[in-house]
Amino acid sequence: MRFGYCCGPQDAPVLKDAGFDYFEWSVPGLLMPLADGAAFEAALAQANAAPLPCESLNCMVPGDLKITGPDADPAKLETYAAVMFARAKQAGVQRIVFGSGGARAVPDGFSKEAARGQIVSFLKMLAPLARDAGVVVAVEPLNPGETNIINSVAEGAEITREVNDPNIRLLADSFHMLKAGEPMGDVTRFLGLIAHAHVATREGRMPPGVAECAGAKEFIKRLRDGGYNGRVSVEGNGFSPENARAANAALRAWSN
Repeated sequence: MRFGYCCGPQDAPVLKDAGFDYFEWSVPGLLMPLADGAAFEAALAQANAAPLPCESLNCMVPGDLKITGPDADPAKLETYAAVMFARAKQAGVQRIVFGSGGARAVPDGFSKEAARGQIVSFLKMLAPLARDAGVVVAVEPLNPGETNIINSVAEGAEITREVNDPNIRLLADSFHMLKAGEPMGDVTRFLGLIAHAHVATREGRMPPGVAECAGAKEFIKRLRDGGYNGRVSVEGNGFSPENARAANAALRAWSN
């Protein structure tokens, strides 16, 4: 497994000293699909100057660019995605996480089934753009406190299978799984679809190894025992040099 941390390039020196392999920035931080090319070039220069590579990104779609509901605009989403993936290819990004809880949230009174269909259509639109850019999109289930659709690894797996494209895969996140009370067995059950992972403790969403969390440890061990050799990013609170070192040590120990 390769271990990274969700942060910006300014924190990459700390991660390198702690033993991490990469950092995971955000789509608006690096790719800036709504900004001009000069802004992107400046952000790319920052990323390229960091002592670790930026291999993955999160926060794909801003909350006001709706994917579901009556205000969804497929043409606007496709324009946004085309810029995003063109810049991702230039930046050498390999994973983009589709969480975007605000953008995908089902509006009050709108059919959840219709919203699900809109999400599937959105992901199918992304697939060829992602393939051309050499990117895999990882569908992130979020706990019900953050959005109201794709709230479990099982639900994310259903949608991923319906899209049925190798460039649209699944993400598992220990924090969201623990917060929603999902069985850790679903990591094993859907391992063949998982292309990216996030990890943090349930309480306080802290880095593993900083606060005790048997669930986070089991999460990593299930990935390991299933033969997962992809990326795992720490995503949560409590960033510091000391916590980064503790997190890296715990992840390396649990994955061996």
